[in-house]
Amino acid sequence: MNRLRDLAGYGANPPDIRWPNGGGLAVNFVLNVEEGSEYSISNGDGRSESALCEVRASRVPQGDRDLSAESMYEYGSRVGFWRIHDLFCKHALPLTVFASAVALEMCPNIAEAIAATDWDICAHGHRWIEHYHLSPEAEAEQIAMAHASLLSTIGRAPRGWYCRYSASTNTRGLVAAHGGFDYDSDAYNDDLPYWTDVDGNPHLVVPYTMVNNDAKFLSGDVFSGRDFEDFLIDSFDVLAQEAEEKPRMMSIGLHGRIIGHPGRLAGLVRFIDHVAKRPDVWVCKRDQIADFWRANVPPKQDK
Repeated sequence: MNRLRDLAGYGANPPDIRWPNGGGLAVNFVLNVEEGSEYSISNGDGRSESALCEVRASRVPQGDRDLSAESMYEYGSRVGFWRIHDLFCKHALPLTVFASAVALEMCPNIAEAIAATDWDICAHGHRWIEHYHLSPEAEAEQIAMAHASLLSTIGRAPRGWYCRYSASTNTRGLVAAHGGFDYDSDAYNDDLPYWTDVDGNPHLVVPYTMVNNDAKFLSGDVFSGRDFEDFLIDSFDVLAQEAEEKPRMMSIGLHGRIIGHPGRLAGLVRFIDHVAKRPDVWVCKRDQIADFWRANVPPKQDK
């Protein structure tokens, strides 16, 4: 599939809409559940995972099992997920789960906990692997396996799709061709959803973020929970001010093995308290954004 670039977007004229609560800003928290589906010797990958890990460069020779890296990931499933789960349940906050299917197959207790909520599911691959390395045939199989697996473990199908970091040039077409997804989030190019064309048919994109994302802790862009809190609050306040005239959307990306550590979570807690002071902001799930956009900004009105 030839992905033509759209450098213009909405420009100065985004759709003139208000979100369901009458406000101009929609806030969506996303929890990435990947632990157990990452590269590992036990998964037959011939190497251990090194990305989004507390130690940036493994000290273990390539091809050997890195037990430290594995245990850092395990913190996310053993502790971090539950800390975030309890926080969002306590505050009755909506949450979107970007779920790597194998991670939930390996952690049925987490799958059961998610199933007991009304959180929406966005497929984050069958495994947490890079789709841009796959052939179209292999990628189509991975997409289908992810959908089937998540439907089985959670009991409800994923509504959206999101690759690890970057889609391939074939991903969007394959996701649309599968037929089981309402949108994808393989884009970082806007503060609003938008429609695109896939083989002559309209396809909805709900952009994600690498900016308001706890991965910043591991890249060194922020160090403390307060740094993360300040950055999120600044982003939120600017968007909320703009949203008085133009609709806006803010995504916040989270990982159990990162923000799930206590000193980091403290910043997220304070940010949640800050958001709670603004009743005009719509805190919502990603599928709610997709449904609202589909109903109120159909393709012919998108531009």
